[in-house]
Amino acid sequence: MPPSTTRTPPMGWNSWNAHSCTVTESDVRDAAAALVDTGLRDVGYEYLVVDDCWMAPETDDDGRLVPDPEAFPGGMAALAADVHAAGLRFGLYSSAGTETCQGYPASLGRERLHAEQFAEWGVDYLKYDNCGDHRGRDAVERYAAMGAALRETDREIVYSVCDWGTNDPWSWGRNVGGHLWRTTDDSVAKWRTGADEFGLGIADILDRTAALDIASFHGPYGWNDPDMLQVGNGPDSGQSRHEAVVVDRPLTRAETRTHFAFWCLLAAPLVIGTDLTALDAVDREILANERLIRIDQDPLGFQGTPDRRDATEEIWSKRLADGGGAVALLNRGHDVTEIQTRVADVAVPTVADRYRVVDCWTGEEWETTGELAASVVPRDTAVLRVTPVE
Repeated sequence: MPPSTTRTPPMGWNSWNAHSCTVTESDVRDAAAALVDTGLRDVGYEYLVVDDCWMAPETDDDGRLVPDPEAFPGGMAALAADVHAAGLRFGLYSSAGTETCQGYPASLGRERLHAEQFAEWGVDYLKYDNCGDHRGRDAVERYAAMGAALRETDREIVYSVCDWGTNDPWSWGRNVGGHLWRTTDDSVAKWRTGADEFGLGIADILDRTAALDIASFHGPYGWNDPDMLQVGNGPDSGQSRHEAVVVDRPLTRAETRTHFAFWCLLAAPLVIGTDLTALDAVDREILANERLIRIDQDPLGFQGTPDRRDATEEIWSKRLADGGGAVALLNRGHDVTEIQTRVADVAVPTVADRYRVVDCWTGEEWETTGELAASVVPRDTAVLRVTPVE
């Protein structure tokens, strides 16, 4: 059986977007403390994942991975124990090639050895990238090898397949033991990226997701993953400084709300990627919005899909386990716009004469016979939870 925690999309924090290749054990301990102190742990953010660059440049004589002695002098078992003591779960990174994306030793051909290491250290989550020499082996074979190795350990380890959507991992991710699989290139802290820039902005990922017909592959214990959250990030984040992309400002509040709203509507894994020790109150409030988190974690596990898209307005929706649905109204235009739709035109069962509507940002409630509308500022998204009134 897959880990019970993957019954709904995993939630947590990853070091890459905040610290890039400079991450240290102190950064990880600070993030663990911040998840607790901000209350984010208590609303569901439980995995704390150390991304690339935690390794020493060479393995030991037996091919085992070695933590960098300067950045992680205490070792991974001790760090995992500290994370567990904070009521959190611990994750690490490797790659399905000979090297990681930053040129450190990876796990191709040493899957069983490294899976045993991860289990011995107390790892609960593995992000498995697609960099390095693949030695002629296709993606399914490479990812299946690590999936089998993880299953052979005596520990439940969430398996995150990170091949950037290159090889259609939604079609085989479950078969290789994956619990989530990346559907897009890396996200960056921009609304859109240029043609020659690294990664995808938030609007780019929404366009990519709309173009992919993959919602049917998504659900309990196996999740389409549009990459980590960029809430709180801007020019000074580790990823923005490291990658070949120009980030000249943080995401606006409207862009940030759209980013988080859509990740929740998509039932995406919610993996924070900012420096939690510098998180401001507005971004914390967005990340801790329990009305939206409940939509993300809804037991049905449906991925939201578009009902209408044009140059200035988008309407997306999905069914929820309580018999209602969630509806997102995105303003892609340049002016404040009232976006309108009806229950009959979205993924809300038309089984009642009246419906209760909750604004997931404000908590305001009202009833309707079927009309749904919200005034939305540019690049913002209103999210309405709509439930039939018995």
